[in-house]
Amino acid sequence: MTPRASPQNDASALRVLHFVSGGFSGATQVAIDLCAGEPGLQTLLVLRRKRRTPKHRLDLLRRDGITVETVPGWPHVLTVWRLARLCRQWQPDVLVAHGFSDHLWGRWAGLLAGVPHLVQVEHNVRERYGWWRLWQSRWLAEQTDALVGVSDAVRDALLRLGHPPARCVTIHNGIDLSRWSAARPWDEREDAVVMAARFARQKNHDAVIRAARELLDRGTPMRFYLAGGGSRRWRLRAERLAERLGVTAWVHFLGPVDDLPSFYGRVRYCVLSSHYEGLGLSLMEGMASGCCAIGSDVEGVREVIDHGRTGICVPPDDAKALADALTVLRADPGTARALARAGQGDVKMRFGRKQMQERYRELLVRLVSGDTPTDQAARRLHLKGG
Repeated sequence: MTPRASPQNDASALRVLHFVSGGFSGATQVAIDLCAGEPGLQTLLVLRRKRRTPKHRLDLLRRDGITVETVPGWPHVLTVWRLARLCRQWQPDVLVAHGFSDHLWGRWAGLLAGVPHLVQVEHNVRERYGWWRLWQSRWLAEQTDALVGVSDAVRDALLRLGHPPARCVTIHNGIDLSRWSAARPWDEREDAVVMAARFARQKNHDAVIRAARELLDRGTPMRFYLAGGGSRRWRLRAERLAERLGVTAWVHFLGPVDDLPSFYGRVRYCVLSSHYEGLGLSLMEGMASGCCAIGSDVEGVREVIDHGRTGICVPPDDAKALADALTVLRADPGTARALARAGQGDVKMRFGRKQMQERYRELLVRLVSGDTPTDQAARRLHLKGG
């Protein structure tokens, strides 16, 4: 098991283990980005195996120089035991556990293995906390050095759930801006919409499909591209709705798209119609690629889109409002282009991967040096996060 960023004999290097779902969600991508090579850091990425943990994805990560291990996804006691064994072997200074419910199993394993410092990263504003898991989360929070919310909205959700305020901080997710630059000029782009999101109740693909029907009824149809994997049940449900509404010629189900940056770069609009979000990564990626962004007016999305300046927010689950926004923007391409340009600049200024890495590094170094988060430190990190 060879760490990525520094030689094995570099005794001064900070050893950081990131534990996350192997479902290749947004949380997984953030953990991968935090394992990018940096001087003075040794990183190990451990994925909890899911049915959607394809071997070729693991091979690609290893080809890119990331050290990757997997542990069983079920039962959770086996997940914890195997991860604790890896911790004893690799001896990290810090274990960073990403996402619900993986942050529970990750921190239990860290405690069993005697990892000196534990960090929780919460990626969404709503999770399925029953009383037992909420009790675990609150108890584990007292053993955890820092609880990171990937947006102000997520940090506020942690506080509402009763987690200790002095340990909760905001560090906004970031994206690799160099990946999202292969964009065509606005006039050469297809007058179409892309929504890149896994199929799940949260993402509310129904609203997009109903908006396609609304535009067709107005005599101004446009193409909608739905990119992403996720739940087969929710995808079939969306496909049946498209058939029932008669929009299969206009709504295209693409599945996972390998070259999403190029795809974003050739369409004009990106949409995220979620009922709720931690932080809209797919919107950030579309905006960085020069798309005009339209998102649900919900927590998390509002931290990405400044309505009327960098994109448009519409009421959640309102297909007519989504269709109205697209109608207005298509009738005034100058405004749409200006929103896209402002959104692209804003994302590049606020949500770069390098900025995210620097903020995590600052936090981890402070923890290892014995400077645990205080309210003042939390506010400082929050302000630096924009």
